[in-house]
Amino acid sequence: MAGRLTACVWAILWISAVGPASGLTIYRIGGESLPPPELDTPYEFVQISWSDIDAAQHGSEELLVFDPDFVRPQRFDSSVNLVPIIEEQGGQILNLVWIGWGPPQADDLFMFDQDPNTIYLGDGHFASHGPPHKYLTFDFGAPLLLERIRFFPRTKHLTDRFVETFRIGINDGDPLKDGSREFLLGRWGDELDFDIIYDITENTEAVIELPLPAEPVRRVLFSAAENTRGIWEIAELEIYGNGFAPFADYVSNVIDLGALASLGELTWAGREDEGASVALSMRSGLDADPNIYWRTTFRGGERTRFDAKGRPLTLASYNKLALGERAGTTHDTENWAFWGGYDFTAGQGVMVGDGPQRYVQVRADFSSSRETTGQLDWVQFAVSIPPVAQRAVAEISPAAAPPGEVTAFTYKLRAVLASDDVGFDRLDIDTPVRAQSVDEVRISGEPVAFEVVRLDETGFAVELPKIDAQRTEELIEVDFQTAIFKFGTVFSGRISNSEQPQEVPQSLESGDADALSESNRLSVGLTRLGEQAIGDLALMPSVFSPNGDGINDAVRIECNVLNLVGPVQVESSVYDLSGRLLGVVGSDWTSSGRYVGVWDGRDERGEQVPPGLYILRVSVETDKGPAFRQAVVSLVY
Repeated sequence: MAGRLTACVWAILWISAVGPASGLTIYRIGGESLPPPELDTPYEFVQISWSDIDAAQHGSEELLVFDPDFVRPQRFDSSVNLVPIIEEQGGQILNLVWIGWGPPQADDLFMFDQDPNTIYLGDGHFASHGPPHKYLTFDFGAPLLLERIRFFPRTKHLTDRFVETFRIGINDGDPLKDGSREFLLGRWGDELDFDIIYDITENTEAVIELPLPAEPVRRVLFSAAENTRGIWEIAELEIYGNGFAPFADYVSNVIDLGALASLGELTWAGREDEGASVALSMRSGLDADPNIYWRTTFRGGERTRFDAKGRPLTLASYNKLALGERAGTTHDTENWAFWGGYDFTAGQGVMVGDGPQRYVQVRADFSSSRETTGQLDWVQFAVSIPPVAQRAVAEISPAAAPPGEVTAFTYKLRAVLASDDVGFDRLDIDTPVRAQSVDEVRISGEPVAFEVVRLDETGFAVELPKIDAQRTEELIEVDFQTAIFKFGTVFSGRISNSEQPQEVPQSLESGDADALSESNRLSVGLTRLGEQAIGDLALMPSVFSPNGDGINDAVRIECNVLNLVGPVQVESSVYDLSGRLLGVVGSDWTSSGRYVGVWDGRDERGEQVPPGLYILRVSVETDKGPAFRQAVVSLVY
């Protein structure tokens, strides 16, 4: 069902105007009719259009409709012939000759000129420069939902020049299937293969109009042989689509922030219709190019990152190489983070990047059905220059803990600060559940005064003495206690300056903050991987009396859900001692963490059950099958 997102748009902007002038910049892609944010602090606003796409700046788009206020996949009208506009859509038409696939011959074009009086004549002349059949491939550049193919001769030759023998094939463009489809054509490395959907040998119809499968198709093959009698002709060959492009994508240009900057949160608005999705992601980097380019040297399998003159390859110089020299690109892992995805329905998320970054890129991948699609209205983010610190590295120890048990952790942070950096006096640490306690803060091994200014189910924050360039690279340690429930739990963190709340907090980089610690990361593993999906079940109180007096009127159900991959459905139910189900107490989707339910002593009909002993069961469906825990509770009046 379609639904518009209402994101907490300004949560990251810290409207207070305390301290010196802000170094805050807000970037917005799309949403051009919206006014800039109204803030009490000075800031710079940068508006970027959805259509501002430049391949030289690593931007790209495929099968999209652009509006100043949104971007969404194209919708194809079933009355529009796609063949004449195939190149506009990023596709091409190919003709098979003896040396392989190439551009159409001059007389091939008569089939696609939208003039029914010009024709391609199937008199067998194609066999003089190609195979004994006429082969054409229509490559749309990306998978589309096609509806039908249609071709016909001139009106005056409907009875004597129709095509008797032809084949129609399709290819969905999936490279993993290449070579496995039933019909392979081409030579010398440019082979294309197809699944044959029509193989007609005795056609007697002049106007051929055939439906195409209701599935994504990138390439359509048309093949015709000489007629057994006379010649054939095609005045027009038409292919029609219908519905939204099943797959479309947008990649912004690499956005230069101008200098190293602290990255805030990404916010966005849009919609996902039922049966459609929008996968939003972003990445950040330290230089202007997220790729590494490779050239083949033709010395065995050798590849190099340099051109023939020994200069590092760039996007521009790579594109100038001959096709045989281009050996592909790889991700620049040294200077760029990998794409980090978001839950589109959330409307906001922390930007991806360890520490200050200078370059940002945003991506949206759309998946649609024939009738439903998604739409992205705008994407917005805030950055601060100068950053809080040049670099801030953190790690946590111990590196592993028992699941569901409260464990004492030490968070270690070391920051490198330059004289013009903002500095910080606040540290936020994310935890999987509410921390039981925050025990001590040390700087260079010495305990210091601190204040816990936030403590909730998502983490905590401490204020500590100001860390600036005079205290650069000092080791900061925070002792706290909490529990983990999943292997690889990440304790991400941010540093900020309470005197400049309008600035964006800086995310911490996972690394070696303390040479004496062997952790070097912010993720924590489990000491017991064989744990059940549900930890010990606790019922509080074990005897309750739902008589409405406000004392022990319900029983609280608590347990730990452990080491699950993604959200699962957890259900709590009540049974009598004979095993008869009386009702479902609660059903909810949850990830690894603490599950809490409540039973008020009523059955599924809402009627109070009589006094006695009852069984409360919590069950979860995991990838290894169902798991459950149960315990007995006593109901009295």
